[in-house]
Amino acid sequence: MNVKYRHLLGRSTVAAVVSRLAAVVGVVALLMAVLTGPATGTAVAAPQAAPVAAAAQAGPGWVCPGTPIPQGYVITSRAANGCNGAGAWYMRPVQDGIWVCATSPIPPGYVITLHTANGCNSNIDTWFLQLARDGQWVCAGSPIPTGYVLTGHISTGCGNIGVWYQQLARAGVYICPGVPVPAGYRTGAFNASMCGGLGGWFLLTA
Repeated sequence: MNVKYRHLLGRSTVAAVVSRLAAVVGVVALLMAVLTGPATGTAVAAPQAAPVAAAAQAGPGWVCPGTPIPQGYVITSRAANGCNGAGAWYMRPVQDGIWVCATSPIPPGYVITLHTANGCNSNIDTWFLQLARDGQWVCAGSPIPTGYVLTGHISTGCGNIGVWYQQLARAGVYICPGVPVPAGYRTGAFNASMCGGLGGWFLLTA
């Protein structure tokens, strides 16, 4: 704010006091503008943060596309006519053994064990989620939880997209090509016959 000071010669003392008061008022207004500036910025940014806060407190229910999905929730169904024709998604807390839409997040600790090409009430891909465990076949593209490795492969299965055998990492197993080596381990010799013919690396303690 630009504050203009005018000194008028020949005015009375009262006029001078009034002028000084006006200047003080101007300075106060300027300080208020500075002090309230960050508050105004926060208020403008609030609508962007609001969906996240609302989602974090949300329970099961229908949401529109683009709505943040709270941690620990998954999408299990779709209503094509919802959200003014944009399509609505149904979210709910994850559980061990649940079918989810292909658009759903996969919470940490879960893996994909089954797949269908038509589901979710919209003929789109659906995935069956389970908690990770030692000695488990998982679909191609499934997350590899911390501490696990893939040691076998079959090209059919999981709706013909392929499956991988998942185990807890331990010295003495062969891990498939491209599988991250867990902390505390290293790879040794390569055996071309392992992992369904893809080959495998012998896992050793680091």
